[in-house]
Amino acid sequence: MNNREQWGSRLGFILAAAGSAVGIGNIWKYPHMAGSNGGAAFTLVYLLCILVVGMTIVIAEFAIGRRTQLSPVGAFEKLAPKTNWKWVGFLGVASAFVILSFYGVVGGWIMKYIFISVTGGFDTLNNNPEAAKSLFVRFTESTWSPIFFQIVFMSICIFVIINGVKDGIENWSKVMMPIIVGLLFVLAIRGLTLPGGNEGLRFLFLPRFEELTASAIVSALGHAFFTLSLGMGTMITYGSYLNRQQNLLKSALWVLALDTFIAILAGIAIFTTVFALGADPAGGAGLIFFILPSVFPQLAYGSLWGFLFFGLLFMAALTSAISILEVVTAYFIDQKGWSRKKATVQFGVVITIVGIFCSLSLGGGINITSVFGPGFAKVFGSTFFDFMDNLSSKYMLPIGGMFTALFILYQWGVNEFINEINQKVLGEREDAILVKTLCAVSAIVVFFILINEFVATITGNAIIG
Repeated sequence: MNNREQWGSRLGFILAAAGSAVGIGNIWKYPHMAGSNGGAAFTLVYLLCILVVGMTIVIAEFAIGRRTQLSPVGAFEKLAPKTNWKWVGFLGVASAFVILSFYGVVGGWIMKYIFISVTGGFDTLNNNPEAAKSLFVRFTESTWSPIFFQIVFMSICIFVIINGVKDGIENWSKVMMPIIVGLLFVLAIRGLTLPGGNEGLRFLFLPRFEELTASAIVSALGHAFFTLSLGMGTMITYGSYLNRQQNLLKSALWVLALDTFIAILAGIAIFTTVFALGADPAGGAGLIFFILPSVFPQLAYGSLWGFLFFGLLFMAALTSAISILEVVTAYFIDQKGWSRKKATVQFGVVITIVGIFCSLSLGGGINITSVFGPGFAKVFGSTFFDFMDNLSSKYMLPIGGMFTALFILYQWGVNEFINEINQKVLGEREDAILVKTLCAVSAIVVFFILINEFVATITGNAIIG
């Protein structure tokens, strides 16, 4: 216990936690959701959800980790011995394992696109999204090339984690997070200088309350939860490396602020460019691999801008991936007594192998889930890649987050939680009431998101949406 690694500085911890939250989905998903659901009106709802649901569970996970100085399984077991709460910790570790298996594949795709940008491959895609889509499909449905880049990406993750909390995660986060912000500023300024770029700003920021539907509000609730890497034990694990002097409330606010700021800045960078060049802003995830590769050649020094953008995505993917791998690694260090090197290498390799099957399900002719039939595909997706994605994002993460809020309410206790964060916002009684309310609201919100998604999947019609 006394020999447990700790963050070298408060800044390093904040940047690492923010890096965990800032992933590739953060770069493309928020801007697209905001622009398509009322612009600034959606952003206001999203910020409210971040402050109510997101902050509550972030602080809860930080507090659980710091109190116990253990990763998720050990943390729940220590605070609630001889109960079933430890299974919430196991769910977090399992979620991290599942997510990284397909996330590593996407990280490999991004590395491939960095290579394409360097070699001038985007030049043949000038103003031709269909050609860009064809390039992406050919690559992802091939057998060996995606696997090669996935292995390279996972090897980098393993290397970072082997070097430990301070010398690995913290040092790399201190380098990558400022670069992410810097690249986004450069790309945003470039977009704003393009003729017609202001149209992208209006699309993103002009309040259109008539477009703020019930479905959009549910989307804001869901994204506020998922964007912060909640429910998989990341913040518990990172919190376990904190010392007692850290102000958990301030640290959580900084993480939320950085995550939101980067999402908004990404929106400016992407949509000013897309609108300036007359591309389709409703491309969703396709903006990354279909639209933008066909847009960059229209710019002066297009290969450079393509390289910078996919370099940005690579670092966003890596900061998230290392935090996910640390959850699995920390479990075997804490619960099994393994060395950091042994835990990281062995399970990094296992996750990579599972990821290979995710990749092969898209085009390599090996799809594990095909044996379960069309009913299974309807719920979880037709490929093993989709199965791992849907299982984690739609079910495992919200269940983990919901039970974390319930744990504060019904097991650990609100007073113990308040004592751990050591922050008196109001009076003692008022703080207890506030925490109870926020935890209850968070649990109810996440439960509704879970049920709404399940009903939509089974019946084709969501309760709201």
